[in-house]
Amino acid sequence: KHRILLSSSSFHLSQLEHKSTIMTDKETKEDVAILGPNVHISSHPVLSHKITVLRSSSTLPSVFRQLLREVTYHLGYEATTDIAVKPMKISVPVGDDHIDHVGVHIKDHVALIPILRSGLGLVDAMLELLPNASIHHIGMYKSHSSADHVPIQYYNRLPRKCEADIAFVLDPVIGTASTVLSVIGILKKWGVPKIHVITVIASRQGLKKIGDTHTDVIITAGVVDEVVNENGMVVPGLGDSGDRQFGTALMDDEEYLMHPSKRKRSDA
Repeated sequence: KHRILLSSSSFHLSQLEHKSTIMTDKETKEDVAILGPNVHISSHPVLSHKITVLRSSSTLPSVFRQLLREVTYHLGYEATTDIAVKPMKISVPVGDDHIDHVGVHIKDHVALIPILRSGLGLVDAMLELLPNASIHHIGMYKSHSSADHVPIQYYNRLPRKCEADIAFVLDPVIGTASTVLSVIGILKKWGVPKIHVITVIASRQGLKKIGDTHTDVIITAGVVDEVVNENGMVVPGLGDSGDRQFGTALMDDEEYLMHPSKRKRSDA
């Protein structure tokens, strides 16, 4: 266990104890050896700090959205390391003159695939990195009428013809991986050559399941959690990321001003 002091512009969280998922470079390399070469897990301490604040029950939706954006921006940089580029001729101002220079331009046609609704929180940061990317939404929900929580598609805005070279699947949390696996299957039928999943928190079980099923899919994750409960949720995870982004399970202002021990318990 680690005792961590956290601070943000909106609140201070002190003496927080939890089972840490902060990983050293050595642990990250050992994890990659176990999960396979297509899984990249960040070991950056600033990212670990931000994810810890993101997890906290005290983090309000406005702060949650901002942190999710910052975390996604970092993960997006790591995920786009091997994106294809081509030479590009430009002129550079030097004093009153201009000189020729050959730089690079992104060659790949990129598609961002946010899984509704929680994946929406990762889109803006990815667009800052890849402003010319196209966005195609896929909506999925899990059926609670079956024990294995089968994912059901309710929305799909993929164009008929695939013109993307690579698709980045955006989902903040991967638990059982059944939803992501369904989306990967949809994208492969669509015809995209390369698929890269970006997630903030993933279970070890989910990562292994994706790797075993699709050996060609690359995954970039912020941290790995060890437990998936009977409802298919990652533990500790960060709760329902959709509710936390959009404030759909908020307490009222009067309750917020009360001491945490006096507040009503929420099922969210």
